Amino acid sequence: MAEEPVVVPHERLTEFIVSVLEGVKMSPKNARLTADLMVRTDLRGVDSHGIGMLPKYVEWTRLGFIHPWAEPTVARDDLATGLVDGQKGLGHPASVMAMDLAIAKAATYGMGIVAVRNSNHFGACANYSMMAIARGMIGLAFTNSPFVAMAPTFGRKPMMGTNPISVAAPAAAREPYVLDMATTTVAVGKLNIALRWNKPIPEGWGLDERAQATTDPRKVLASRLLSPLGGSRELGSHKGYGLGVLVDILSGVLGGAVYGDVLDRKGLRAQKLTNTGHCFAAIDIKRFRPLEEFTADMDDMLGALQDMPTADGHERVYTAGQPEAETARHRRVTGIPIAPVLAAQCNDIASSLGVKPLT
Repeated sequence: MAEEPVVVPHERLTEFIVSVLEGVKMSPKNARLTADLMVRTDLRGVDSHGIGMLPKYVEWTRLGFIHPWAEPTVARDDLATGLVDGQKGLGHPASVMAMDLAIAKAATYGMGIVAVRNSNHFGACANYSMMAIARGMIGLAFTNSPFVAMAPTFGRKPMMGTNPISVAAPAAAREPYVLDMATTTVAVGKLNIALRWNKPIPEGWGLDERAQATTDPRKVLASRLLSPLGGSRELGSHKGYGLGVLVDILSGVLGGAVYGDVLDRKGLRAQKLTNTGHCFAAIDIKRFRPLEEFTADMDDMLGALQDMPTADGHERVYTAGQPEAETARHRRVTGIPIAPVLAAQCNDIASSLGVKPLT
């Protein structure tokens, strides 16, 4: 029989994360900002990138890869472009700073683009692309990872991260369009979720150490061999591979962060330097047409997609961001379900830091 989830109100989850982050010496301001973004991710049903990442953040901090106490700085500021240095801190504060800067530049110049170097994992991409929506703008967010997981098409060793992309655009009455996708077939966090619940994964998500397809998440996590988006060359994996390289260019090469497999190839792991990179952009819609016209057409486009006839056996057609918005409304009322093994990990962390346990 499957274990029942531990259900935690989002307010309690936020306070718990704040206490843990402050326990590893993050400033109260940055701890609150980071916790809010992590819980927002869980509310939206993206369970791989919220509280599920907290044990890793604590582990990486104790290993010396993350300096939670760091404060990001603006390294370059030039008209419509900018560069933020994360100072080896957790990625959330640096990313909010960078997206805020991109939005401000877009308000002045019509478009702003800001890269981030010397950062770490920043949670869910959509948290940052969605920041532009409140300003009537289109937001874009990209990030790479020093911990490689994608095997290029026809390759048999991992050479880049899952390298996600997010794009968000406002609508009027409809939920906004919010795309957030890995350029691998699946994100590493989805494997961790399957492992926590002791479930197999669909064939095609990843390969074992012999580069053979497997449904065992343990074997894929051990091999770090995820398929590019598409799965195989016949199904278009070269496209996912190409998108992954694009993200490495924008997030890594452009701002002077890591790219590909340089963490180990250039000895950065031994230096405890992940140098994760991100890239953020904002586009001011009003520079092209009145915002009201744009959002009205967005409603029309999204509505036509959502209201179209469905294929046999399916009840609805969704647009990107719609399922997450509906999940968020539900979880704000009912609470956030957490795997018992994750709740136990969180309680162990709390005990080690001398803070109140989660449950």
